[in-house]
Amino acid sequence: MVKNIIFDLGNVLLDFNPVRYLNTLISDKVKVQEVYEEIFTSKEWVMLDRGIITQEEAVNEICHRNIKNSELIKLVMHNWYQLLTPIEDTVEVLKELKHNGYKLYFLSNFHLLAYEDVTKRYGFFECFDGGILSYKEKLIKPDKEIYNKLIRKYEIKAEESIFIDDTIENIEGARKLKFEVILFIDSKDLRKKLIECKVL
Repeated sequence: MVKNIIFDLGNVLLDFNPVRYLNTLISDKVKVQEVYEEIFTSKEWVMLDRGIITQEEAVNEICHRNIKNSELIKLVMHNWYQLLTPIEDTVEVLKELKHNGYKLYFLSNFHLLAYEDVTKRYGFFECFDGGILSYKEKLIKPDKEIYNKLIRKYEIKAEESIFIDDTIENIEGARKLKFEVILFIDSKDLRKKLIECKVL
């Protein structure tokens, strides 16, 4: 019997589209691609997820490595988390699950400053009974230990829980621990799968 439903945040509840955001700041398409790769595929980006580097340190390192784009990198990183906007149809699903009495948690690879920003701006975080964030735990999905942190902290059973994520590696990490899993494709598909699971 399902008692708990666990959500990833980025691209499940919060739209995360860096290229679209970069296009609002940079007119040169070649530069958009360069800056995207320099920031969002950097080792520092993952280190921010792990909470082992500050944003200031990350920006300094990325700029040092990419001097010709350093001003653009600083511009983008100044408040990049503004690009995180609610996926309203998924938020509606979240609220319906809350109304139906399920315990709701998040489990997400997320940066400190981004989390502080989105929780101030978006009220849907009040629906959650708790959650685990990579930067706080110094762990990232699909590390087994980050899922176990959630299980231990909230005294839940994986077999009584549905885990929703948009990344197949994270889904497989949860499946190995006996979570029921849903690979997020879009909100409509999520609703259909939750109906099939008899929780909506």
